[in-house]
Amino acid sequence: MEEIQKLEQSILKKYKKEIWNRMIGGIKDYQLILPGDRIAVCISGGKDSMLLAKCLQMLKRHTEIPFEVEFLSMDPGYDGYNRELIAQNAEKLGIPLTVFTSRIFEIVSNSGGNPCYLCARMRRGHLYAKAKELGCNKIALGHHFDDVIETTMMSMLYGAEIRTMMPKLPSTNFPGMEIIRPLYLVRERDILAWRRYNSLEFVRCGCPLSEQVPVCTEKENNGSKRAMVKELIAKLRKDNPQVDINLFRSMHNVNLDTVLGYRQGGQTHSFLDSYGQNQTKGSLED
Repeated sequence: MEEIQKLEQSILKKYKKEIWNRMIGGIKDYQLILPGDRIAVCISGGKDSMLLAKCLQMLKRHTEIPFEVEFLSMDPGYDGYNRELIAQNAEKLGIPLTVFTSRIFEIVSNSGGNPCYLCARMRRGHLYAKAKELGCNKIALGHHFDDVIETTMMSMLYGAEIRTMMPKLPSTNFPGMEIIRPLYLVRERDILAWRRYNSLEFVRCGCPLSEQVPVCTEKENNGSKRAMVKELIAKLRKDNPQVDINLFRSMHNVNLDTVLGYRQGGQTHSFLDSYGQNQTKGSLED
C-alpha cells in the first residue's frame, strides 16, 4: 500500500504538470470521457499503457464525472517472464487486471506478409470484442504526444498523405465503440522520467519476431521507420526546440485555401473545384 501511494504521489506532485495536468487537459480539450462512460483500459504491459491505467484509476477517484473503468490485458502469446512481469507491475500499481489469452503471436508468426500490421489489427479486434463483452463503450490506448507527431511525419514521408493519430475515433467494425487516447498531450520523455523515478521495469517487446522485425522496443536505434522519424525530429528540435509543438499545432491549423487536395467522407476534393470563385484581393502572389 505504501508503494502504491508513493507511485500515485509521484503523478500528483512531482510530475503533476508534465503528466497529470496534460492528461486532464487532453481529456477536456477533446471530450474524451463523458458521464456514463464505461472504459476498457487496454494494457500491453509497456510503460505507456501501465501509466494510463494508473492515471485513469486515480481520475475515477478524483473527478465528479461518473464513469467506470475496466483494466484489460491480453496475452497474445507472451513468454512466462513477460506474463509474470505484467502481473507484478499491476500489483505494484494496485491495478486489478482482467487477463485473457489469444493465439495472435502464433498466427502472425506463420502468416507471412506484414506481421506487424496483422498483429496490430488482430490485437485491436480482440480488445474491442472483450471490451464489448464487459459492457464498455470505449477503449483507452496509451499513445502519447510523441506517437502523434511521429505518426504524422511518417504518413507524409512514407504514406504520401497528411494524416495524424486522432485523440478519439469511432470504431467501424464495432458500432457504439470508440477509441480514446487520454495521454495525447503527454510527452514520452516525461513518461520515461516517471518510470525511472519509481524504478519500474516494464515489458518492452514480447513479440517472437522482434529479432527479425525491428519493432516494439523503446530503443531509438532499432532500424524501424518510426525510429528514423523519431531521430529526425530530435535533430530538428536541436535547431528549433518548438519544432515538435509546431508539427502538432499544424494539424489543428490546416489552411484549406492553400491545400491542393483533400479527402473527406470518402470523397476526393481538389482546389480546382472552387478555384476562382472566392478570390481575395492582395494575395502574396499579386
